[in-house]
Amino acid sequence: MSKNAVNSRLESIRSLMKREGINVYMVPNFDPHLSEYPPERWNTRKWVTGFTGSAGCAVISLNDAALWSDSRYFIQAEKELEGTDYKFFKDGLPDSISVMEWICEQAGNNGVVAADDTAFSFNEGVKMREIFSKKGIKSKFNFNPIDELWENRPSIPESKVMVYQTKYAGEDFNSKYQKIIEKAQQRGANAVLLSALDDIAWAFNLRGDDVKFNPMVVAYGFLSKDKKVIFIESAKLSPDALKYFNSNGIEVMKYDDIEQYLSNLTTDTKVIADPTRVNYRLCNILNDKNALIAETSPITMMKSVKNSTEIEGTRNALTRDGVAMVNFLYWLDNNIGKIEMSEISIAEKLRSFRAEQPLFMGESFGTIAGYGGHGAIVHYRATEESDAKLQPKGFILVDSGGQYLDGTTDITRTIPLGELTDEEKKCFTLVLKGHIAIAQAQFPHGTRGAQIDAFARIALWREGYTYNHGTGHGIGHFLNVHEGPQNIRLEENPTPLLPGMITSNEPGVYLSDRFGIRIENMILTVENRTSEFGKFYAFETLTLCPIDTRAIDTTFMTNNEIEWLNNYHKNVYDKLSAMLDTPQSEWLKERCAPISKKN
Repeated sequence: MSKNAVNSRLESIRSLMKREGINVYMVPNFDPHLSEYPPERWNTRKWVTGFTGSAGCAVISLNDAALWSDSRYFIQAEKELEGTDYKFFKDGLPDSISVMEWICEQAGNNGVVAADDTAFSFNEGVKMREIFSKKGIKSKFNFNPIDELWENRPSIPESKVMVYQTKYAGEDFNSKYQKIIEKAQQRGANAVLLSALDDIAWAFNLRGDDVKFNPMVVAYGFLSKDKKVIFIESAKLSPDALKYFNSNGIEVMKYDDIEQYLSNLTTDTKVIADPTRVNYRLCNILNDKNALIAETSPITMMKSVKNSTEIEGTRNALTRDGVAMVNFLYWLDNNIGKIEMSEISIAEKLRSFRAEQPLFMGESFGTIAGYGGHGAIVHYRATEESDAKLQPKGFILVDSGGQYLDGTTDITRTIPLGELTDEEKKCFTLVLKGHIAIAQAQFPHGTRGAQIDAFARIALWREGYTYNHGTGHGIGHFLNVHEGPQNIRLEENPTPLLPGMITSNEPGVYLSDRFGIRIENMILTVENRTSEFGKFYAFETLTLCPIDTRAIDTTFMTNNEIEWLNNYHKNVYDKLSAMLDTPQSEWLKERCAPISKKN
């Protein structure tokens, strides 16, 4: 998008703000379902600013404009906003003004702040109103100039719904429905509103192609003791889907009917609507009817604890994904310096290797391939302008994943392309030490991710390094590659890590304009032992792919860490070698060869 187009849109928005008597207009990142990656129709923050990252909030006042995003996008945001009238603020840093502080400064006393109330959660809306009220600022949460200004705006996606077979899901719809209602009744509710797209996909056993990289369908759901309703565009319904809905007693209504349906609920209806995952407008409709029970949806935890079929499917998907990764790494190793390669071309090559695998349905996110200094940009996306050519030296960081019918994968490998500096090897080894510390963690029942996050950082901290992103996120089952409620990060999260949860393990370190390193595997929380202190859990590493030992300085490693790595590599070779052609199998044998500590 041109900088002139961004600035022109800014002025058009300001014209409508003046017409409506508005001082400040907020543009969050979300669609009405508060999705991390919204369908293009609702990618309004990108349309307004030109910033393409997955996280951020834009704010426009009559005289100024700004964007906030987190540490993953600090470098990217500054580059993409350069030449526009937007300022960039680094969200979360102590010396950076917060979104709310800046809005209040811009609005002033008796000012009016506006936003689209379908683009933020109920909790966020309540908090904003409280802040604005204390400052004497008025709020207008039904303002959306984008509808008027965005010409040729994409429509609501119309891809056909796919019924997700029980042989992959491990549990049919009616079994899930009964459990959802039972859990709702335990909380004093008799219904659950489903708004988050992954909740709907999981609960109804549906998948779709409405969101890039995430196999979900745009819809709403409503489940009560007497009602099973899905709100969805009719163009999306295949004969198989209609037959499935009918056989399971699921009533089909129009997508846009959700607001009227909630408005017509009987007075004795009590509905669980997650105040962090349902938009402000829908929760307010329920609140006005005294029907809102603002609690985490029971689906959230049910979805995060995988059943045995989902776990086995994920194992199988990761085995095939490991084959694709080895084929890619073999190709890269044998061709670097011999043929022209770029960040974009190797990402396409990796996708082609995944596409050869059975049950492959697409990538789980856009591959991050950052060479040299680009690797230090945490969520870097190569463009035609930035697409770096690879040379037989330094690191290439490749963060990628696949969507398979039986599981979702996410893996990062930092690969030496040739000669490395002592610092590159040192940093790689420190990151690996943190990765191993998480992989080996054992912890009592009730432990939260924040309590073990520091395990991944201690080796880095001792040498004066750190990283600003989380160490692990939950991963869905043929669903979102980022899934809650559990995570592993420094910030407190009350959700404990429980058996059946699948999480990433991905410490890193990033030196601006020099290199970035991240090592990521998927880990499963499993039962470990029971002692007089109760149940203890551990992590089982699921990902099968070698970690490049050429980048390791073993003088920084303990014998225990070397033993873990050698055992991991033996497992990788044992599981993958028979599935590879002979040259790739021989290459894998060399990459998985045991290492020993140097004095």
